[in-house]
Amino acid sequence: MAAYPAFAVTVDVVALTIRDEVLHVLLVRRGGEPFAGRWALPGGFTRVEEDLEDAAYRELAEECRVTRDDLRLEQLRTYGAPGRDPRPERVVSVAWLALGAHLPEPAAGTDAAEARWWPVEEALAMPLAFDHHQILTDGLERARAKLEYTTLATSFCPREFTLRDLRHVYETVWGSTLDRSNFQRKVLGTEGFVEDTGRYAEGRRGRPARLYRAAAGEGTVLHPPLLRG
Repeated sequence: MAAYPAFAVTVDVVALTIRDEVLHVLLVRRGGEPFAGRWALPGGFTRVEEDLEDAAYRELAEECRVTRDDLRLEQLRTYGAPGRDPRPERVVSVAWLALGAHLPEPAAGTDAAEARWWPVEEALAMPLAFDHHQILTDGLERARAKLEYTTLATSFCPREFTLRDLRHVYETVWGSTLDRSNFQRKVLGTEGFVEDTGRYAEGRRGRPARLYRAAAGEGTVLHPPLLRG
């Protein structure tokens, strides 16, 4: 009979936010082996009695002091290639994607030596631990795709926002410039995307801009999708 190796399950989190008009990802600098001193996505081993989503929230709280109230998780995918983790047991990771506006400054805890927000492009150029470069790449592509066919972009905005604020989210995440008039036409012509609050933004030069709020829950599917261009 074949012998089976020890098996463990971990969770890793791709947490994205916009800071200083740049898309950032939350990373921790590992305090222990393997990959001591290397930057990585926050995460760790699940406990026997623990739900996977609860484990992801716990690791965020323990390693970064970011709590369940700060963001919302959705499952990204599972990573289980042999050798993805140099430890002797076979380690499979369930990755999660989290997005939010004005997420707090992290503080390192437990086995993390440091925690901070990194511009995504800088993070992708770094030698991240494990297969976290691939997980981050996949998370970024998922976020970009979901902005196109769901209301996910509103999760990067404050409760009330202008169409300029919303357009800036798309431009920042997609890394491209959108035509203002075309974008406004598509947003206002897409049922269930945003609703007018009847108020205007204060403290800005020129003509006051209307304030909107999300008309549906984060991630609601748009009909039709908000296509790029």
